[in-house]
Amino acid sequence: MPELPEVEVTRQSFAGQIVSAEVVDVVLGKPLRWPLGVDGDELRGCRVGEVVRRGKYLWLPLSAHSGQLTGGLLIHLGMSGSLSFEGRPGAPGRHDHFDLVTTRGTLRLHDPRRFGAVVWGASMHEGMPGKLLSGLGREPFGDPELTPEWMRKQLKGRSVSIKQALLAGDVVVGAGNIYACEALFRAGIDPRLAAGRVSGPRCERLLREVRAVLGEAVALGGSSLKDFKDAQGNQGHFQLSTQVYGREGAPCRACGSFIRRIVQGQRATYYCPICQKR
Repeated sequence: MPELPEVEVTRQSFAGQIVSAEVVDVVLGKPLRWPLGVDGDELRGCRVGEVVRRGKYLWLPLSAHSGQLTGGLLIHLGMSGSLSFEGRPGAPGRHDHFDLVTTRGTLRLHDPRRFGAVVWGASMHEGMPGKLLSGLGREPFGDPELTPEWMRKQLKGRSVSIKQALLAGDVVVGAGNIYACEALFRAGIDPRLAAGRVSGPRCERLLREVRAVLGEAVALGGSSLKDFKDAQGNQGHFQLSTQVYGREGAPCRACGSFIRRIVQGQRATYYCPICQKR
């Protein structure tokens, strides 16, 4: 599943090219997770504003010349979706389910499993976009209220494991499976530790490493474990530098003991039994 780094890399790969473009057409394929929520014809003539990311969602603001139709499209890549942005793409294939055709190129959603979504809203805080974004935690970058003290307060009393608390995304967004494993390793925290038992100093260390891991992943173009590519067709390389993820049975690069794999909440967790403490 594309996580925050992959979504941010995707945003960066087309946002500068599509801004201020005029919508020429909207082409819909097979139904996605939710209906678009607006007649595609109404979007013709709208101008695209600055594309922003919220968690694993992208928001494309749109406004008409008359100023009467304002709002935007909220896009989620689902389990296997990807966006491409090309000047003259070919005809949509069987797994291409949404084209936003503009004067600067076509933004296309390719989604074999159709768990992705493109939905209209009057703003990010209204309608279906508002519902989808309302339960998200704080952004790991640029949010002054996301502090170790605040994070510890949110985790207090939780019996669920710290790994599962990170994946829930209601405290801090973006720490998907790969990145949660890596951040917990760097912070020296056993992924099985109850979230409510993470001390203040360990919260500080964990938050620092979550930010560091996500930042490095963005810089490396995300993780291409299967077929992730950005909107220009480039693969990511973070998967080549993981310390624990995907390395079951391999020696820990810090202590030499063997990396272990367990399952938590139906997701694989990789950790070092020596470097990571409860």
